[in-house]
Amino acid sequence: MPTARPTRPTLEAVAAHAGVSRATVSRVVNGGAGVRAEVRERVRRSVRALGYAPNIAARSLVTRRTGAVAVVIAEPESRVFTDPFFSRQLRGIGRELARHDTQSLLMLQERDEDHERIGRYLAGGHVDGALMFSLHGPPPGAAAVRAGLPTVYGGRPGWPGADADPGLSYVDADNAGGARLAVTHLLAAGRRRIAVLTGPLDQTSAQDRLAGYHEALRAAGLEPEPSLAENGGFTVEGGARAMARLLEREPALDAVFAGSDQMAVGALRSLREAGRRVPGDVAVVGFDDLESAAWTDPPLTTVRQDVEGMGRLMARLLLRRIAAGGAAPGPGEPEPEPGPAGPAEADTGPVITEARLVLRESA
Repeated sequence: MPTARPTRPTLEAVAAHAGVSRATVSRVVNGGAGVRAEVRERVRRSVRALGYAPNIAARSLVTRRTGAVAVVIAEPESRVFTDPFFSRQLRGIGRELARHDTQSLLMLQERDEDHERIGRYLAGGHVDGALMFSLHGPPPGAAAVRAGLPTVYGGRPGWPGADADPGLSYVDADNAGGARLAVTHLLAAGRRRIAVLTGPLDQTSAQDRLAGYHEALRAAGLEPEPSLAENGGFTVEGGARAMARLLEREPALDAVFAGSDQMAVGALRSLREAGRRVPGDVAVVGFDDLESAAWTDPPLTTVRQDVEGMGRLMARLLLRRIAAGGAAPGPGEPEPEPGPAGPAEADTGPVITEARLVLRESA
């Protein structure tokens, strides 16, 4: 005989087990208020004991929420899963969303057709909002965003008209300020032929770090030289190739500011292969302060940005935008709470976080 499938625990079963009403169980499960702490804990014990799980489809009919957000990264899979910057930011996003029982859907934009595919998905009502970062141009799903899809960006949006849009919410580091700290430190150490490795200049983080490099040089009375700049693409291999080109073109350079730790790791490799001592011959400063910065040879002086904290903050701001977007808040929506960025985080952004110099042996 076929084995009968076990029945799924219901709200009524949980209510009977806990000795409370069905409405009380519903408020506890959906994060509603007005339930005493001891009753809430009794209901949670019954939920665990019975293995109750809310019916997401039924709950979404009531709350008009899917309980999910899209995390869109405009980079190829090969980079997202090898660059520790992305794993750290995704960790921050995931931890914050998990605190509010919200799922994330990772979407990578590698090709032109991905832009359209992601846009269609976002416009289809499958998610409550979107987090987008590492953009190289206008975001996918622009029509959905204009139609009211809550969205938070990682990094200052740089497409035409973005600066004039007061509704844009984003989290970014003080990229220009961090670059100024790095180059000012090199200048104070007596370096004068300071090269720069930039990221892709269709990204605002790369633009702003290059601007900070220029500002620091000009403040010291030095004019930036185009021959001392190379694009390393924010990757280890790109940094190595860019450093080799710089050494061939400008053999007298005595320092390099790399706009990411990944590029700095590549630069150290090329300097070692060229027989240059670090920091004796060439001082090197990176940007990010990823775990690998302390393991390089020599350990890397770098600009620290709180990548995981920025991911948490992006998710927190998005949840606030979602909660503020409907006519009435649904059950379980998060309340505003203080976060790592302090008072500036009271609304839904934008937020610029601090960048600071971390001194090690490479400069």
